Amino acid sequence: MNRPHLMRALVFDRNLAFRDDYPDPVATPGESIVRVSVAGICGTDLEIARGYMQFRGVPGHEFAGRVVESQNAALRGKRVVGEINAGCGRCAICSAGLARHCPNRTVLGILGRDGAFAEFLRLPDINLIPIPDSIPDDIAVFAEPLAAAYEIFEQVHLARNQTIAVLGDGRLGALVALALKGEKYLPIVAGHHKEKLARLAELGLDTVDESSLRDRFDVVIECSGNGSGFRRAIELVRPRGKIILKSTAAATAEINLAPIVVNEISVIGSRCGRFQPALDALAAGKIDPRPLIDGTFALDNENGMAAFETTKNPLNFKILLRAP
Repeated sequence: MNRPHLMRALVFDRNLAFRDDYPDPVATPGESIVRVSVAGICGTDLEIARGYMQFRGVPGHEFAGRVVESQNAALRGKRVVGEINAGCGRCAICSAGLARHCPNRTVLGILGRDGAFAEFLRLPDINLIPIPDSIPDDIAVFAEPLAAAYEIFEQVHLARNQTIAVLGDGRLGALVALALKGEKYLPIVAGHHKEKLARLAELGLDTVDESSLRDRFDVVIECSGNGSGFRRAIELVRPRGKIILKSTAAATAEINLAPIVVNEISVIGSRCGRFQPALDALAAGKIDPRPLIDGTFALDNENGMAAFETTKNPLNFKILLRAP
């Protein structure tokens, strides 16, 4: 495919701006070029636009697209999603199959690698996973955050008779709860936004105002996105229970860790996950994330920035950017 040397993109360099003259990506050996069909905006992208990770370049890490250039014949022309961590492939951590934790990794749209809020992106071939024909782009774009939800099942054995609370009624909390429901668990979602809790209840989830919770739970999954969430999780977990931390809030918070020792609580950090379990769940119809979509904007001068502004509204779950 003959591509122009310049492309449309949202670019962060101390400020977020739309550009129609951003250099298009050039693949290194073992990488492919993907034309982005649709990208999702998440809370991490909003934090990057506030200076998180000191990132400079094109943000965005949730996408579905099509491979337009590749030395891998099996990938050319395929609709794909892509795992966002690109390990060096040489260190002991990569050799152990933990490229997501490689100390030399780049991360799509977050660390050292331009992301998905553009017409094209590049990723290692090993990161690209074909999308089943049964999954449209507007569903496949949820693979990245849903993979983070499914990482929980790889890290922790959950019994279906355990009581589970999801702290946070935002984007990630909603997907974690839907993943649990799709796998036949019965979580309760605790949050502060009546409108969002009502929408989640319409999707068949049990919801409650977080301030009214007094019960102790076997498992508390912390998705609040703020530093106080961990402290609240400690209050809500029963002795010998588990806290699964999903929030990556950078702000410091004073936390009394004594109850963790006294009550013998297990704390598990949980971040990115493998995409295949998420795609399998979507293909099987266990989860339909489309009710979470609150708007789709074109990647152009007029709409690109408006998409970010709309995402800032805490009542919106997911805003999508569609490439031209």
